[in-house]
Amino acid sequence: MELSNIEKRVLLAIKDIGYENVDVDDIVSRGFSIVEVMNAISWMKVKGILKVDEKLKVEYCLNRDEKLPERLLFDVLKEKGEISLSELSKIFPREVVGIGVGHLKKYGVEIKGGKLIYKDVEREIKKREEIIEKMRERCLGENEADQEIMNDLLKRKGLVKKREKIKRYVSLTDLGIKEIEKGIVLKEEITQLTPEIIQSGKWKEYELKRYDVSLFAPKIYGGKLHPLSRIIDKIRRIFVEMGFVEVETDYVMNAFWDMDSLFIPQDHPAREMQDTFYLKKPAKIKIDDENYMEKVKEMHEKGGNISKGWGYQWRREVGERTLLRTHTTVNSIRYLYEHRKPPVRMFSIGRVFRRENMDPTHLPEFTQIEGIYMDEDADFSLLLGILKEFYSRMGFPEIRFRPSYFPYTEPSLEIEVLYGGKWLELGGAGMFRPEVLEPLGIKYPVLAWGLGLERLAMITLNLKDIRDLYISDVEWLRNSPLL
Repeated sequence: MELSNIEKRVLLAIKDIGYENVDVDDIVSRGFSIVEVMNAISWMKVKGILKVDEKLKVEYCLNRDEKLPERLLFDVLKEKGEISLSELSKIFPREVVGIGVGHLKKYGVEIKGGKLIYKDVEREIKKREEIIEKMRERCLGENEADQEIMNDLLKRKGLVKKREKIKRYVSLTDLGIKEIEKGIVLKEEITQLTPEIIQSGKWKEYELKRYDVSLFAPKIYGGKLHPLSRIIDKIRRIFVEMGFVEVETDYVMNAFWDMDSLFIPQDHPAREMQDTFYLKKPAKIKIDDENYMEKVKEMHEKGGNISKGWGYQWRREVGERTLLRTHTTVNSIRYLYEHRKPPVRMFSIGRVFRRENMDPTHLPEFTQIEGIYMDEDADFSLLLGILKEFYSRMGFPEIRFRPSYFPYTEPSLEIEVLYGGKWLELGGAGMFRPEVLEPLGIKYPVLAWGLGLERLAMITLNLKDIRDLYISDVEWLRNSPLL
């Protein structure tokens, strides 16, 4: 029987390993590529030299590397002996406390009078940490970890990912064994004939390698942008084609630009420490336009002769507090500050920061798509048209609007798209209130919108957990479709 050089080498490797149920990965480890081995096996299977068995194997891989909530709580509890749930909530986010307390109770820690009472459950926590430590190095098979503990880890919102993998095993047939017993002679193999080889007669000393385009070949993963980057590029292209210019400003700024200039009152809940990231260094950023500041102050306190305002005493020190921007609408108001005559068309795609607990739909750092349109004849119907056009180009032809409320727009609306038979809310929009525009001296209508990038990306990429967008899962990145 005629065998190629690579078939002979693979056959000899199978002989050395053990004739039956030889793991393909063991053959590859002997200096072959997976392509060479699978091609050789495919040919020899057709020739009846060996048979191939496939088995489904399950493995568990660490998807998100983080400390267990119960470990965080237990370390504090161990130090103090007992601690109230309210104290824990001041140290850790609500979600961490909720999950951690639930697991500590399951391990045997008691709650009395709203307090956790110390009990040594180090062993139970350590069991889970040891499995996580192993998974930091490699994925684990079904029989390499306690199944009950693994099931517990699998329930923790993407901490561990279960994967199914096909394992292939080969066994020699009687014909294959006879072929080995006959003796296998290796000859040098060439892939093409050259004039020199033919003229010299050396072709008689070589074997010509055969090719079959129908045989196994590995997937080739070419370089490509991250799915989120591709979506951002698409959004950017849509707005640029619609005549908008892209703008970006700093992440760090004072509350005056982030909130006061947008007519958000200084006692608004969004300004509280539990909702906004305030900075210690620098603790404040000076308001550098006194004239504009006085007009904003007047608007907050008395309404600037166009409304009643908020009816309180506006304080400069509150406006100068330094924070991480809570929305990209600050890009819009600063752009209007510098461009007060129509036409104005701008958009931004930028990071914003809020004190949100991490869960499948929320992150403390996320991205907003912001935009404004100012012109003499701009009106509410034009705003609806811009949004319909944008979402239509993004692949959502069915869109609807619901009345809503925002401090700096009136009228205001929320945008919903039809996806999977359900209406999903993706952002807010409206027309800037006179109280926002009057201090700038702008008399023209300004249309504004703020849309969530991650939520849009989750729908586009069919994801259930927003955190998956930022986890370095190479397999998911390789197989993500090009938009």
